[in-house]
Formats: sequence, C-alpha cells, structure tokens
Amino acid sequence: MMGREARATLIRLWARQILETITLVLLMLLIIRITLQNFHIDGHSMEPTLHDQEYILVNKAAYLLQEPARGDIIVFQYPRNPQENYIKRIIATPGDRISIQKNTVIVDGTTLHERYVNKDDPYNPYPTINQRVVGANQYFVMGDNRGNSSDSRAWGMVPRQNIIGKAVVVYWPFDVDNFGLLPNMSDVFAHVR
Repeated sequence: MMGREARATLIRLWARQILETITLVLLMLLIIRITLQNFHIDGHSMEPTLHDQEYILVNKAAYLLQEPARGDIIVFQYPRNPQENYIKRIIATPGDRISIQKNTVIVDGTTLHERYVNKDDPYNPYPTINQRVVGANQYFVMGDNRGNSSDSRAWGMVPRQNIIGKAVVVYWPFDVDNFGLLPNMSDVFAHVR
C-alpha cells in the first residue's frame, strides 16, 4: 500500500507530465500556425496544376532563408487589393527580362518549354510583352491556364512583401489527380541564367 507522501509525489509527477504535454502540444500548434496556412482555390487560373475548389497548404516560412524562385507556386496579396489573396506561378524574378509573344514565354533570352501550362486553352488575351525588366523585390507571375488568368500580364509585378508563402500540398479532395505534394518545376527554368 502506498503512503500519503508517496501518493502526493506521484500526483505531482503526473500533473507535471500532463502540463508538459499540454505545453508541448500548444507550442507545436503555434509553430504550425506560424509556418503553415491552408488556402482554398477559387477559380480555374491554375488548371491543370490546381483545380477549382481544392484546398492546399502554404508554407509561410519557405522564404525566410531563401528567395522565391522561378517555377514556385505562390500565394500572395493581390497588389491592387491586399484584402484578396491570389495564387500563381513565378515566371521571372528580380533582374530578369521577360518577353511574351502569343503563347511563347522568353526569360533572359531562353524560351521556356512549360509542360505545366493548360494545352486545352492556348488563347492569350493580353498584348505582346517585349523585354520587360522585373524590378528589384518584384516577381512576374502567371497562371498555368494562360487563357483564363488575371496575372502580371494584366496588372504588373508582385512586390516581395505581398508574398504569403509557397504552395506545397494539395490536401482536399482526396480523389483528384494531383493530391499530395506539388511537383517541382524548376527544371523548366534550368537554362535561364
């Protein structure tokens, strides 16, 4: 049989363990909340990579130690209305020269072979762009569904401070063809300086 003092010690140990567990869980939840955010896709501008009504996770800490890169899919505050969040692919980074002629995208003299672009909608509703230079701390973004995307061709560059994070995972719904990690498309830009 356990004495009164031994029982009190055991209760203190259990209470301490429970408190430590609760503190650890709360700390983990805080870290997850700071670094990850869910995002709901509303529209078809990123087809076929992302679909309307999907849910994704955005890594808000992705650019703490590195700069956003060509090919990254980012969520950002729309420059004309910071209350709205958009999702697009980075095509050109600070200092790049970009040209777009119909469906051909050229970055720093290199023609991109963009396998992620929606081939079913090749229409480009925007005028030709010739040798536009991407300014410091700015990014040129486009949707993968080029005929149905409001992007840098229409309203200009995305300032660095507007970037919320990098899209990394499609987590809902389960039955889509792109469930899970988003593919890395950096090889499309491998020959750009």
